Parts: sequence; C-alpha cells; structure tokens
Amino acid sequence: MDSKVKALAVLAALSVTTLALLLVWYTNGSGKIGGGSGVAATESVPAQPEANGYRDFLKDDTFFDPETKSSVLMETKEITPRLYMQADSVMKDIRVCITGEDGTPVKGYSFYINIDGLGEFKDLDKDGMIYVPDLKAGDYFVQLENEPGFVVPDEPMRVAVRDQLEYEVIGDISLYIHSEDEIDEAAEDTEIPGASDDTDETEVKTKWEGTDAAFGIDVSKWQKEIDWQKVADSGVDFAIIRCGYRGSSSGYLIEDKCFKKNLEGAKAAGIKVGVYFFSQAVSEVEAVEEASMVVTLLDGAKLDYPIFIDTESAGGNGRADGLNAADRTAVLKAFCETIDNSGYHSGIYASRCWYYERLNDGELTDITHWVAEYRKNPLYKGEFALWQYTSSGVIDGINTRVDLDLVWNGN
Repeated sequence: MDSKVKALAVLAALSVTTLALLLVWYTNGSGKIGGGSGVAATESVPAQPEANGYRDFLKDDTFFDPETKSSVLMETKEITPRLYMQADSVMKDIRVCITGEDGTPVKGYSFYINIDGLGEFKDLDKDGMIYVPDLKAGDYFVQLENEPGFVVPDEPMRVAVRDQLEYEVIGDISLYIHSEDEIDEAAEDTEIPGASDDTDETEVKTKWEGTDAAFGIDVSKWQKEIDWQKVADSGVDFAIIRCGYRGSSSGYLIEDKCFKKNLEGAKAAGIKVGVYFFSQAVSEVEAVEEASMVVTLLDGAKLDYPIFIDTESAGGNGRADGLNAADRTAVLKAFCETIDNSGYHSGIYASRCWYYERLNDGELTDITHWVAEYRKNPLYKGEFALWQYTSSGVIDGINTRVDLDLVWNGN
C-alpha cells in the first residue's frame, strides 16, 4: 500500500471515530436514546436544579399579582410629596399659592419663588402664599425654588400681569379663605357697631309696630346658636347674615364660623335672606377679592336681599380705618360692581355719620343703601332701602342682643 492510500485510510478511520463520539454525546445529552454512561449522567445533574427553579417561578401565583408588594421594596421605597403652584394676577401684581396634591396651601415652610428679572421672594408668614405687588404689565415666569423634602415643578409658570382691574370674581379665591380656627379672632374680628355714636334717647329696641315695612334682623357668630324656627314664629320676615370679614390686623379673608349654619337655618324656617361682609379692604384689588370670596362661599345659593359691604370702624387700629373718603368710596364701588357682575345684587351698609363723613356719598346714589341710625326718626337725608334702628333688640330664639331692621314694602 503506497503512502497516499495509507493517508486515506487513516482519514477514514478518524472520521468514523469522530462520528461515533458525536452519536454517543447526542444520545447521552438529549436523554432520548438509552440511559447513557455514568459519566454522562453525572454531567447532566447540575442542570436539574435550574430546571426546577424555572418551573417553581412559573408556579408562583403572586409574581405578577399587582396587589402583592415586596416587603423589601416597601421598606426601602421613599415617598416624597410633590408641590404645585397656582399663580395669577388681578392688577399689576402676582399672587402665588403653593399647594400639595390635595390642592390646599402647604403651610409651615419658608418657600421661595424666583421671578425672572425681579429676583427671589419669600413666604414670610409660612402660609403657602406669596404676593408680589407693584409690577408692570406683561408676561413673567415664576419658578418655585427647591425645598428639602419636596419635589418641586421642573418648569417655571408663565403669568400674565394685568394692567387694568377687571371687576370679575377671582376663580381661585377659595385658596385664600381662612377659617376662624386658623386665626386669632380677638385680633382680627374687631368690628365696632357703626351707629354707636349715631343714637339718641328715642331709640326703639323692640319690634317696630304700626308699619307696613318688613321686619328683620342681621346676625353673625356673635349671636351664637340661633333657633331659627322660633325666630320665624316671632314675626321676623328677613335676615341679613354675615358670611365673613377681612382680618383687621392680618388682612386675611376669614369665613364667619356660623355663616353656613345660619343661612341654611333661616331658609329652612322660611325667612328671606341676604348677606353682608365686613370689609377691611385698603384697595380696589382687595375689594374685588372680598366680593369674590362672598360669591364663592354662596356657591350659587339664591338670595332674597342684596349682598352688602359693611364699612365701619375696626376699633380705630384696623388696617382700613385710616382710609380717606375717596379711597374708601373706590373700595365700595369696586366691591359692588364685582357683585353685580356676578349676577347678585349689591348694597352698602354704613351709619349716617359714615355716609356723611367717611364716604363720598354722592358717588354711591345708584347703589342700595342700608343705613344704621338709632333714633325714632332718622336724620339721614338720602334714599335708603333698609334701616337698622337698634343694636339692642330682643328676639325669641336668640339668646343675645341683636340688630333690628326695617325694609319698606318688603323689598
């Protein structure tokens, strides 16, 4: 046999051997043909736990269950509250309210905002609100700065600052209304009866008899619990109910704690109702805020009598006590125009002296007047629809002194 033949023979033998080895490997590895050798079986053992683990994973009914929480994830997951901004402009100003996810102001933190071109502004009283006045009209971008423990908005908010005042209800005013639980009532609710110096010995302190005028009362939280059915049975036709006031110190908008209960109680007893608000506004902008608060609190409730702005002293130290007649008159007009534009009817409450000395009454003749003057024959010479003739009345169903009023022709 020559060398060429020998080489072919060796190559053929190697091919057969390789084929045989492949056949053995395939048979033992697949587990489909025969039992295989002990060595092959030993090499396949490590694969068994893998297969079992995979099958166990498939049998885990809770793996894809969204209700099942990983205890490890629950322990390590940190929930960071998110902050939001609401901002708008009434006139030449920016009002910013920082709220949580529930939409209410976040209080107790010294938040900072940055207004492009103007710099930083701080929430000094930590009430979640920042007011920036005296701005030029135009577009501004407001950014809430980082506050430890919170997630703040990534992008600034664009605010269009108005140049002219619009006598319309402010849509987000509810964010700025405080309850009496949040304030110092003794410092904020310091209203002094407007006609305390406009009275004489002829003052009548009982129900007025012998007239075709409708008989009414005006009430607030100071009358405490009222039995409205007894009030109605005593002959009361109408009630003017205080819905709130502006704090004479802080300037906060504050809801009278008894307003809703009194409004519902009077209506249920068949008594006609109107509303009044004790003002401490020092500008037309604040007057629009006050009117907006009243309309918001009413939430569409039907009234039989006007919404009155009550202008009188807050003890001499109230924030609006020092206004001159022109500025105070402008406040009243702004309040009343906003109320009228909302669909309700407006009016002004003041004593005879205030109409004469603290207001430019000649500019207010087209607005319903409610005059406080405690004498049998009032000296006020202008036209008025309502007359508060005493603050010392006694009515069944009310355990305190109460203001008594008349409306001619019940209108």
